[in-house]
Amino acid sequence: MTINEIQDRIIAEFSDIDDWMDRYAYIIDLGNALPPIDEAYKTPQHLIEGCQSRVWLNAELKDGKVHYTADSDAIIVKGIISLLIEVLNDHTPAEIVDADLYFIDKIGLSEHLSPTRSNGLLAMVKQMKMYAVAFKALEESKN
Repeated sequence: MTINEIQDRIIAEFSDIDDWMDRYAYIIDLGNALPPIDEAYKTPQHLIEGCQSRVWLNAELKDGKVHYTADSDAIIVKGIISLLIEVLNDHTPAEIVDADLYFIDKIGLSEHLSPTRSNGLLAMVKQMKMYAVAFKALEESKN
């Protein structure tokens, strides 16, 4: 599935949930289903700067695709990072760098988060894209 196909599926899933309390509950469920990050990555180097709560993010390049793992000490934030991973995981660095993450606005996430959570969301997206930029540069240096 392409990044846009995954985003469109998420938008469709959220369109079936009218109430924002139910949407938050769904996001929390997604976070609870997020595979655990290796404890070795719960270090200051893997913390995302700009998040109110603690969010650890790791990325590895496997067979030309970026694989993310993450965790957070806040249940709603864990759900948000899980959504971002669902969209960006196992795509090439170039696909991730070029991705327009329109699903965030389409599902109303940015408008229903507090300003500090919105800043954290932007920081998570930025960090995920920075990993992709670094992997893309690494790939280009090998060619």
